[in-house]
Amino acid sequence: MDTARSTAVASHLGWLRCSYSGAEGGDCVEVAADAGTVRIRDSTSATGPAVRVSREAWAGFVGKA
Repeated sequence: MDTARSTAVASHLGWLRCSYSGAEGGDCVEVAADAGTVRIRDSTSATGPAVRVSREAWAGFVGKA
């Protein structure tokens, strides 16, 4: 796992917001996948840091492995 700044490199990704967000939508995470990794970021800080993990690690995290 490493962290990566959400720069123009990641701006082309289609970010998806978690469906388990509260009614106010304040505490949300977003994920986006590219060819080899999944990136996770705080939706309230879209230009802030993002965590980048392998697809295998993400699958394990969400219980799909």
